[in-house]
Amino acid sequence: MAKTTIEKITEVEEQIRQFENRRKELIQQQKEEARKERTHRICKRGGLLESMLPDTIPLSDEQFKTFMEKTMLTDFTRRILDGLTAQNAATAAPQTAGAAAQGNTAPTAKPAGTTQESGAGGNVGEDNSTRVSG
Repeated sequence: MAKTTIEKITEVEEQIRQFENRRKELIQQQKEEARKERTHRICKRGGLLESMLPDTIPLSDEQFKTFMEKTMLTDFTRRILDGLTAQNAATAAPQTAGAAAQGNTAPTAKPAGTTQESGAGGNVGEDNSTRVSG
């Protein structure tokens, strides 16, 4: 017996719901993987920092934040970071071209001149050696 148009529409609508649910599952899986990668990166880099600067371990969170602001927001560290970022961009360009030839897309990188999210610490590149945290 042949299916009616209404039955066909119902089947297609059910398939659409299934595909939408599968899409949601894949998006959730992708978000979870990104969170795990971020957590791993943060722990690894935090451990590296503590191993290189063990005197920072007993600092309070506020003291550690002040230390990081005063040491990281200098012209010297900005030049080092910009150089490393440019170096990464130069090595990523040939890889991106190769991936494009294969039909793959490369992940996008943050621009070199990113701003602080917290808003504390002044302008990027500003010498904060005289700034008092408040």
